[in-house]
Amino acid sequence: MSVTRLIMARHGETAANAQHVLDSRPPGAPLNERGLAQAAVLGERLGADPITAVHASVAVRAQQTAAPVAAAHGLDVQVVDGIHEVFCGELEGRSGRDALKSFMVVYDAWWTGDLDARLPGGESAHDVRERFLPALDRILDGASGDVVLVSHGAAIRLAAAALIGDTAETRFLPNAGLVVLRPDGAGWVLEHWDSAPPVTGDVTAGGAPA
Repeated sequence: MSVTRLIMARHGETAANAQHVLDSRPPGAPLNERGLAQAAVLGERLGADPITAVHASVAVRAQQTAAPVAAAHGLDVQVVDGIHEVFCGELEGRSGRDALKSFMVVYDAWWTGDLDARLPGGESAHDVRERFLPALDRILDGASGDVVLVSHGAAIRLAAAALIGDTAETRFLPNAGLVVLRPDGAGWVLEHWDSAPPVTGDVTAGGAPA
């Protein structure tokens, strides 16, 4: 593998994010006006980087976010299965304090080492990694330069933690935020992480994590 950097970007904002709705099932909500602006800024932010490939999940919001980045480099967005958001199961489409608290109980358990904790009717951290990491291997096989992957907040955080070690500090990722990793021997090291304030059961503290 001759990849210089792996740049994982969270999608821009959607109406579901802004309204605190848990939206994990593809194709999902499209970007809202603010999300489209965030995607445009992301394209400008990465415009000078030596990007050789741009990938996005099967969710519409991820593909829309990836489009300005790809356009800046004369590339197509390559849609990849397996890198979509954590499936919320019974919480899908729900909003409000109780739904977000139910999500965060499981989400917080993952960061204390309980990767078997499962969203009701949805996925565990192990489930997400078992589909995300092989998809990432396929993306990186034979790749070179900087590779961009536009995915989702929880999925990116789980994948990044697996790549840099579960004892490494990881944080919430804002809409259109970046996690940048670079290869180091047989593994990966963290170069940059755009952090966001923690999401809590108080929905006034931030948008829905999906």
